[in-house]
Order: sequence, then structure tokens, then C-alpha cells
Amino acid sequence: MASLMDSLVEVLEEENVQYEKLVELSKEKKQAIIEADIEALESITGKEQDVSSYLRNLDIRRDSVLKDMADVLGKDFKEMTITKLIGYLEQQPKEQERLSKVRAKILTTGSQMQEWNKRNEALLNQALEMVEFDLTLFKSMRQAPETANYNRDAHNTGDLLGNSGFDAKQ
Repeated sequence: MASLMDSLVEVLEEENVQYEKLVELSKEKKQAIIEADIEALESITGKEQDVSSYLRNLDIRRDSVLKDMADVLGKDFKEMTITKLIGYLEQQPKEQERLSKVRAKILTTGSQMQEWNKRNEALLNQALEMVEFDLTLFKSMRQAPETANYNRDAHNTGDLLGNSGFDAKQ
């Protein structure tokens, strides 16, 4: 059981390191969004995907260790969580404390990551709104104003004024 606990703590600590990397990448992403640096955003996204892939592998390893621990403890793996495992370790206070500390670090890092993601989401939404505004402005600048000509049914004919400017001769 001690080797399983060491393996679990090792995996959880590595997961925390990877989540901290994602937090740092989120900070970089914020600056790239503000500067509208598309190349930097692409690079950051690639790095995030690499970290996410590695986290997926760690997730598989963690589940494997938890499954082995559930077998040793005679518990159902489907119901096994880190929190429940901490509760099962009442007879081993050192291991319980060690696991609790790692869990607390991961939760703290996860909430930091969530906060940065919310900030970046808001920045991206603002950037999209600005792009929409710019597109609307450009479209309106290219359109000529409509005339106030009406047909016999009192509907606007939608005729456009010409783009020729002034009709005055020089």
C-alpha cells in the first residue's frame, strides 16, 4: 500500500505541476489577446494542447493507481475519489496528511486556472465585439446613403445615391 500511495502522490504532484504550466500559459495568452498577436496565440494553444495531452496520460495513471488502491482496500473503484481515500486513511495520519496537502495544492491551482480562463474568455468576447463593430463600420462606410424616393404605394424604393461626390463643375 505504501508504494501505491507514493505512486499516487507522485502522479498528483506532477498533475499539479502541469496545471501550473497551464496557468502560466493563460497569463501569456492574456497578453497575446490584448496585443492581438495571432502567432503568439497559435503557439500558446499548441503548448496548451501538449500539456493537456500529458495531463490525460497522468489521468490514466492516476486512475490505474486508484483502481489498485480500491482493490487493496476492498472498495468499489467507481466510487473511489481522493477525498474518500483521505477518509479511508484514518489509521495512517502521515499518509492522510500528505495526500490532503497534494489535493489542496491541486484545488488551489485549479481555481487559479479557472479564474484565468474566465478572464481570457471575457477578453476574447470583447475582441470579437470589437471586430464586429469594425466590420459594421467598414460596411457602412462603403455603402452609399439611400434616397428618400417612394413609389406610388408609399414604399421606399431603396435607390442609392451615386458615389460621384459633388456634381459641381470646376
